[in-house]
Amino acid sequence: MKILISGGGVAGPTLAYWLARYGFQPTIIEKAPQLRTAGYIVDFWGAGMDVAGCMGLIPEIRRKGYVVQEVRVVNRSGKRVAGFSPEVFARATQGGFVSLPRGDLAASIFSTVEGKIEAIFGDSIARIQQESGCVRVAFERGPEREFDLVVGADGLHSKVRELVFGAESKFEKYLGYIVAAFTIDNYSPRDELVYVMYTEVHQQVARFSMRDGRTMFLFVFTGEDVPSTGDGDIVSQKALLRKHFGNSGWECPQILEALDACRDLYFDRVSQIRMDPQQGLWTKGRVTLVGDAASCVSLLAGQGSALAMVASYILAGELSQHGGDYQRAFARYQEQFAPFVQAKQKAALRLAGFFAPKSAMALFFRDRVINLLSIPWVADFAVARELTDKIALPEYAPH
Repeated sequence: MKILISGGGVAGPTLAYWLARYGFQPTIIEKAPQLRTAGYIVDFWGAGMDVAGCMGLIPEIRRKGYVVQEVRVVNRSGKRVAGFSPEVFARATQGGFVSLPRGDLAASIFSTVEGKIEAIFGDSIARIQQESGCVRVAFERGPEREFDLVVGADGLHSKVRELVFGAESKFEKYLGYIVAAFTIDNYSPRDELVYVMYTEVHQQVARFSMRDGRTMFLFVFTGEDVPSTGDGDIVSQKALLRKHFGNSGWECPQILEALDACRDLYFDRVSQIRMDPQQGLWTKGRVTLVGDAASCVSLLAGQGSALAMVASYILAGELSQHGGDYQRAFARYQEQFAPFVQAKQKAALRLAGFFAPKSAMALFFRDRVINLLSIPWVADFAVARELTDKIALPEYAPH
């Protein structure tokens, strides 16, 4: 079977790896001219780590990743006011917790299929027409082609979802926050393996020092001025960051000065994608969705990449298990994965206030909770439940 996968991030290449392993013929199409490297640090653990292990990626993920030693909260003058050791995450996951740039994770996954499958960069899907025995796909640049199946693995702002299921507004739940991230070289000061964050009511800025003299910055703030897509005007995006953080304390003036030289800015709204089970959930005919395109839990949940890998593993496995009977495979994929990811979406809603508390009292309370996490037994009790993935990965064999 020829299967077109829209999206070259995390979900798409993971799906392509497993499909190729089971004897299918996947093609990846990615609108960016090359692999995307911009973005932010992701926390990676749980069932996603298990899938990565099956792909032989654990050594590389650990090599590229970081084991954070401290989460530190500072005030306007840079004085530490709260914090804890992320060692609790390692205990809760039996050492299976690592933080790494999302772009590095995506590159590692793509390397498993590079040169082994067809991958088209710099093009995107313009039209999808389903017929009785195939899907006819028109592209923005390339010639029209036929595929047996099409999978949208193209993220929160999925083009496949829009073309087949309807407008994004039907499925997006905006959580009221905007996020931005960028990386620069030679920023000072550096706090090695320390995630430093400064929070005011309605907003937060954080930094993390990485290898080779790089520093990543992450902004989170409440916003009614919602950007329409993640590919907007960088000049306007920088202006919005200056508007919100221009009068802030700590290192904000210095960080905004560094922002001026940034040419690669990740900027987007924080949302979830929720699709209706009564409307077929993620499936319509020969088209299905995976990863953030199907069930984005939101960036602030911290586990989107791992969940995308789990979903891709299950989808490919079910297609193999059912000998390419896509209707049964799609149904089983949704049956197994939907309850798991929907529970993750509910849990994610509790995290948003951690980044940008909506009142001074909420900020005060948050800092007290963070300090409680420095007590091992309290941390173990609070964190273990949140980090436990309640899903058993099925074992699949080529049909």
